Amino acid sequence: MQVYALVRQIPFGKVTSYGAIAAFLGSRQSSRMVGWAMNQSHRSRLNIPAHRVVNRNGQLTGKNHFGHPDLMQQLLEQEGHQIENDTIVNFEKAFWNPEQTLL
Repeated sequence: MQVYALVRQIPFGKVTSYGAIAAFLGSRQSSRMVGWAMNQSHRSRLNIPAHRVVNRNGQLTGKNHFGHPDLMQQLLEQEGHQIENDTIVNFEKAFWNPEQTLL
């Protein structure tokens, strides 16, 4: 799946948004579908760093799909991110835009 292939390219310590993935794949209006793909990624045998995908404001909206409500935050903190109120502090600095990096 193209979504998973792209998410696997997000560098350690960086995050991106559902919308940025959708835009890169040519369907700006499909961020919700990217979210659904991330929800299903936990069933994949591939190593997909779904914790690096957040909403456009840096909020951990997918955290309930990680088996434990704190796991997504813990994984992001292990990569050096500071989280406050389920939101990545300095989101703009941590943001990885595939359109700027991969094109």
